[in-house]
Amino acid sequence: MTTLRLRPEDPADEEPVARVLAGAFARPDVATPPEVGLVEDLRRSDAWIPELAMVAEYGGEVVGYALLTRVQVRTDGGAWPALALGPVAVAPHRQRVGHGVAVVQAALDAATELGERLVVVLGDPAYYRRFGFGRADRLGLTSPWSGLGEPWQALVLPPSTSNEPPPPAGEVVFPPPWSKV
Repeated sequence: MTTLRLRPEDPADEEPVARVLAGAFARPDVATPPEVGLVEDLRRSDAWIPELAMVAEYGGEVVGYALLTRVQVRTDGGAWPALALGPVAVAPHRQRVGHGVAVVQAALDAATELGERLVVVLGDPAYYRRFGFGRADRLGLTSPWSGLGEPWQALVLPPSTSNEPPPPAGEVVFPPPWSKV
């Protein structure tokens, strides 16, 4: 019986991850979807957290991917670390069988284990609601995508101690690679 294996990406996964991204985000008007370049650029940036680049492997093949990278919430009192979820992709031939949900949950679980508190995402509210995401504006979070309404979402992860304050409101600032998407 073949099972789904979830694990952090390793260097040998770069090409298979690029194939999954290219297949999942394929469009007739571009040879290579921008999400492929985004991941390549994020790998070389300060936003990269290797433990939070998760792959789903099925039958020895990388079939899914979920990436969490560092962003900052800027407030009047300074900057606070947070994470951005994306891109999330599943190979077209393995979609709609739960691999996407599994790899996203694995990434969120890994972030919780690392003590992270806040994750933002731009995506389908019906999909991301299952993980606990809700409108980011209700948490006082703004970004270049705030004007899109419901697709601009956030998730507060469980605190590692009971005394931890909630994440602050403010402007979410993405690292430079995101400006190309």
